[in-house]
Amino acid sequence: MTGARLLLLAALLSAPAWAADPPASFQEVEESLTCQCGCGLTVHSCNHLQCPSALPLRQEIREQMALGLDRSAILAHFESKYGEKILSSPTTTGFNLAAWTTPFVGLAVGMLVVVFTLLRWRRRSAPPPTAAAPAPAPAGTTMSAHEKTLERELRQFDSRE
Repeated sequence: MTGARLLLLAALLSAPAWAADPPASFQEVEESLTCQCGCGLTVHSCNHLQCPSALPLRQEIREQMALGLDRSAILAHFESKYGEKILSSPTTTGFNLAAWTTPFVGLAVGMLVVVFTLLRWRRRSAPPPTAAAPAPAPAGTTMSAHEKTLERELRQFDSRE
């Protein structure tokens, strides 16, 4: 029984080790930061020899990794020190989330407006249903002079079309 308890205790104590983020590689952190020399590349990709920005940033990354910080903590350190512009990819919170999603929402709304407008135009432009020809008078009933004239003119009108 004590062996099982010790095993359970060891599993509980080691849980944070497997639940924590894996240690970040130097290259991952370099690729997550933008070089501030104006080249527009990441710290890892900056191709300037003796870059006045990339070299100190690389040294600072090494110092942060030596403290045992994980990738998110290192990036949070750089963001607090240099601002959000240092991050190579924008965060998905606040204004950035709105800035990335608003164009797609606007596009979807615009497409819906176009579809509904086209459907309404199509319904309006549909030809009206044709009226059925008047039924001939049943045999044995007499038609007045006006009805005979109307019937004759309608036949002439139909034959012109």
